[in-house]
Amino acid sequence: MLLKESGIEICFVSRNKRKFIEARELLKDYNINLVMTPLDVKLELQSENLEEIALYAAILARTILRRAVVVEDTGLYINALKGFPGPYSSYVYRTIGLKGILKLMEGEQDRRAYFKSVVVLVYKNIVKCFTGTCFGSISYYIRGVGGFGFDPIFVPMGEKRTFAEMSIEEKNLYSHRGIAFRMLGEWVSKNINLFYDKT
Repeated sequence: MLLKESGIEICFVSRNKRKFIEARELLKDYNINLVMTPLDVKLELQSENLEEIALYAAILARTILRRAVVVEDTGLYINALKGFPGPYSSYVYRTIGLKGILKLMEGEQDRRAYFKSVVVLVYKNIVKCFTGTCFGSISYYIRGVGGFGFDPIFVPMGEKRTFAEMSIEEKNLYSHRGIAFRMLGEWVSKNINLFYDKT
């Protein structure tokens, strides 16, 4: 059965090791053992909707792996750029990077932005979507060496530091990913009986 002595085991379908480490740390509190599971197939759907992208990838991954899977997709939405880069955040980071975003923001007084994370769990007939949002602002300079992606230019509301200036534990307290994965952990804890494999 899926439930083991060490807790529930769920495949986290991703190649991003830092993202995996953050998620794994969050789910330890819920006795969930997250296993990093990269796949050599194209999982991304071209869409402007994060929920659609994550749902498509999770269902496809479940079909391939035949195990409980979790997929997470994240977007950075910047007010002054009319929500850009949004669902294209990964591509934009790879192409123009942090300096490119700061260049686009030159002269902008409105620095408001938010991160949105969508986490999808699929196991047998279970399909659950959890969404976390973290509001904040875009810094004027690249700051910090931790985190990944746009972390060095994002300051969460109520903080003066960027995500990249925080430890994993500190970032998880604020972050969009932290919110979404804690929701996942709480749901799994309340529905633990659904994860017994009776076949």
